[in-house]
Amino acid sequence: MGSKMDKKELDFILQEGEGLKLEFKESLGNLDKELVAFANSLGGRIFLGVADSGNIKGIKTTNKLKSEIQDIANNCDPKIKIKLEELENILIIHVEEGKDKPYKCKEGFYLRQGPNSQKLKRDEIIDLIHGSGKIRFDTQINNKFNINRDLDKNKLNKFLKLADISKSLSTKDTLINLGVAEAKQDNLLLNNAGILFFAKTPEKFFLSSKVICVNYQTNEKLNILDRKIFDNGIINNLQDAINYVKKHINVKFEIKSAKRKEIPQYPEEAFRECIVNAVMHRDYFDESQDVLIEVFRNKIAISNPGGLVKGLNPKDFGKRSITRNNIVANLLSRTEYVEKLGTGINRIKKAMREAELPQAVFYYDSYFEVTLLDGERVTERVTERVTERVTERVTENQMKILIEIQKNRFVTTKELSSIIGISERKIKENISKLKGKGLLKRIGPAKGGHWKVKEVQHE
Repeated sequence: MGSKMDKKELDFILQEGEGLKLEFKESLGNLDKELVAFANSLGGRIFLGVADSGNIKGIKTTNKLKSEIQDIANNCDPKIKIKLEELENILIIHVEEGKDKPYKCKEGFYLRQGPNSQKLKRDEIIDLIHGSGKIRFDTQINNKFNINRDLDKNKLNKFLKLADISKSLSTKDTLINLGVAEAKQDNLLLNNAGILFFAKTPEKFFLSSKVICVNYQTNEKLNILDRKIFDNGIINNLQDAINYVKKHINVKFEIKSAKRKEIPQYPEEAFRECIVNAVMHRDYFDESQDVLIEVFRNKIAISNPGGLVKGLNPKDFGKRSITRNNIVANLLSRTEYVEKLGTGINRIKKAMREAELPQAVFYYDSYFEVTLLDGERVTERVTERVTERVTERVTENQMKILIEIQKNRFVTTKELSSIIGISERKIKENISKLKGKGLLKRIGPAKGGHWKVKEVQHE
């Protein structure tokens, strides 16, 4: 359990707030769910007598209460190892990471995702545990890191400021409480997440820390106008990449009365979320590719190594979130870059919809990619191309369907119905006719496949 906690460390934790390895509870309600979630994840601490806000409510610690907590841990399947620590009127429950996963309580299987305990089906959690194995990139201790030589205290202080945490503890205790370091005898050892955030030179330890930004002259990967490599810690990389995109996209000006309004080619919230997701969820074991941000004339493509996390069903994409790098995600969730874990995909969609731009296109298989499209240029170009192909062989609605599919080959019949303004039944009828005319083809299954507008031979 380590050294006993003092008041200064408690104050730091209350400022830090709930997270991947911290849970505040006023009572024992649903305690088994939290125990199971921590045991299935990386372990953690539950502070009994503390409200979600971090305000101390206090709890009367008695032998009966301690016995009741131990019984709850023993009734989980398998039993969960815990240790109890008292600090003034708070009871701290230390939960070990389980060695016999998955663990369940009477309500089912839970997994810690950021500050929340998420319920999963048994098969999902087994897939996730087997897929991640015993080795996770961001939790691995890196023995090459020398705290005196390699730590960048400016990056640490910058993070604390972004997370609105005052630096009341020593550097050592701060790093330990952030979950990025462990004390071993007289040494302080950082894990890979700590290096990604706080190393002076991350590339000294691994090659997967970079973010590469490229600006192309046209819509093809031909003439490169500008290329930058950012490798200065996760926070700086995010800031630099976001600013890069802002610098290289177009801005329109709308003048109403005496005020001038700037309208960027793409909403900042959309490309910002894409960049954060790419850095947060990339597979850092894979050093064959980098996080890549490509700015074309009519689109932005943001990609990262690693498809969907093992255990996440494609049908739940955008509805449920499972993080590949728990500590990285937990640290980012404490800053302005992550509003709420698991909602990034929906915020991208919402931002594009409100900007009246085409829906973002998501690809996930061996890697993950999001493409943001410029509505005016894409519609103009696609309409011209489709019109050249089909001449007078289609109705107006069929033409609209072909245009939308050219813009987004993963578009669903439900989405087409909303965009075009006709029923799903009519969409399906028109798609059937387009297939019959040899203009449209389905590649792959109904779920997980995509559309292809076929080349037309002019008569």
